[in-house]
Amino acid sequence: MTTEPPEPPAAEPPSADLLAVLPRITRLSSALTKGRLIERATAEAGLALDRPAVGVLVSLRTADKPLRIGEIADRMQVVGPHVTRQVQALEKRGLVRRVGDPHDRRASLIEPTEAGTEAANRYVASLLGWFAEALAGWPQQDRDDLARLLTRLADDVTARLDRFDEEGGGEV
Repeated sequence: MTTEPPEPPAAEPPSADLLAVLPRITRLSSALTKGRLIERATAEAGLALDRPAVGVLVSLRTADKPLRIGEIADRMQVVGPHVTRQVQALEKRGLVRRVGDPHDRRASLIEPTEAGTEAANRYVASLLGWFAEALAGWPQQDRDDLARLLTRLADDVTARLDRFDEEGGGEV
C-alpha cells in the first residue's frame, strides 16, 4: 500500500508592499551586476584579483581579526574549498598569511598582510565612494534610515536562512 505524502498547505498570497519591493530589489541587483560595480572598484583600487579573492580580503578587513577558513567561507556564503584556493593564491601574492590559532595549535588563522590590508582598504574606499556619490543628495535622516533598515534586513534574512540550513532545507 502506497501512501501519498500530504499536500503542503496553500501559500498565502504575498502582501502588496512586498510585491512592490521585489521588482526594485531585482532592478538594483541587475544594475549593480550589469554596471560591474565590483569590477570597477577592483580596477580603481589597482587590484588584479578576481571577485572571490577580493571577497576574502574584504571579509578579513571587515572582521578586523584573523579568521579560520570556515569563518571566511561563512561570511562569504561559500564552501571552504573555494576559500582555501583563494587563500593559497592570495598567500602567493603576499596579501594574506597563516598564523597559529592560540586556542587550537592544530588550526591556523588567516590574516591580511600590510599589503593585503592596504589593498582591501583601497577597494572598500572605492566601493563606498561610489555609494556615497549615489546617496549624496539624500538628507542625513534618509541615509541613517537606509543604513538601519538594510542592517536589519540583512540580519533577519541571514538568520532566517541559517535556520533553514540548520533544519535541513525546511520551510523558508
